[in-house]
Amino acid sequence: QVQLVESGGGLVQPGGSLRLSCATSGSIFRLYAMGWYRQAPGKQRDLVARITPGGSTNYADSVKGRFTISRDNAKNTGYLQMNSLKPEDTAVYYCNTNGLAGGSYFNYWGQGTQVTVSS
Repeated sequence: QVQLVESGGGLVQPGGSLRLSCATSGSIFRLYAMGWYRQAPGKQRDLVARITPGGSTNYADSVKGRFTISRDNAKNTGYLQMNSLKPEDTAVYYCNTNGLAGGSYFNYWGQGTQVTVSS
């Protein structure tokens, strides 16, 4: 079982920045892609950004140019740097990793961290 623990959320004014962290237990982190998702009240959980083990990234159109996903495989930790935050970025943010290991599919989520963008 792999545990993912997010941190770094909070209340920030529009235009501000936050950096989220996703600390993982175990060593599989470095072998699989990691994604950040977010879910606003009454809405579905959507992919925000994703990074492969080699560092290739992709982003939702709504955050391109403002958010940066990164990872430190030595620390088994992923990050999401969020700049120029907007009220519509308000949501619970989750990190995720999934894949095949030993012939079985796994799909792990963190508990989520609240990000609120408001003046």
